[in-house]
Amino acid sequence: MARLKKGINGPISGKVGDVVGSSWNGIDYIKSLPDRKKPPTENELKNRFRFGLSQLWLRPLLVFVRAGFKGYTETFEGFSAAKSYLSRNALEGEGFETTVNPAFVKVSYGDLPLSEDIQFEKISDSELLFTWNPDRVKGAYPDDQIMLLAYNIEKEDEVNSGNAFFSLTGQFRKTGSDTLSISPDSFSPNKTYHIYAAFSAFDRSNQSDSVYLGAVEM
Repeated sequence: MARLKKGINGPISGKVGDVVGSSWNGIDYIKSLPDRKKPPTENELKNRFRFGLSQLWLRPLLVFVRAGFKGYTETFEGFSAAKSYLSRNALEGEGFETTVNPAFVKVSYGDLPLSEDIQFEKISDSELLFTWNPDRVKGAYPDDQIMLLAYNIEKEDEVNSGNAFFSLTGQFRKTGSDTLSISPDSFSPNKTYHIYAAFSAFDRSNQSDSVYLGAVEM
């Protein structure tokens, strides 16, 4: 990242895209970066693989994590924040053998409390029932809404291979239950869906951490 030492009309110090600003003997210069001639090293390729894996795993969840990671920091939120969290906490293995552990993924992050005893069960071939304790929780509100996600990604190294069903504005916390409909692939049934839940404030000002509830075949 470059700095403007004297405002918008001043000299550039640092890198901007393919150019870099510098100063020598009191003279300010802007020059283009040289083309890379060396092929990437094996470690660089491994790091790129890990970075790409995080991005591919989360891509089908773009809409969900935009809401779930809203306000992660003052300058960092949404998809980028979710990817950063996944990269730091949910990757297992080394190099090209790296995989994502769904149990350690967060699809929502915040300080709104969760309700107790959040559970789910499969009640039909295309529907899940979620239940939780509807009693009041300190720091939470009865009109907070449940966020539900069922996510299948069996070929995580392929682009857009994930299949997600979700609700960002489900039933109120005070109701204690909600359902999520899933449309299984009739050509490839019995896929594994990873299940997550979280809560969002009614005015969307805050949300809870997500909780991983396990997996189910649909």
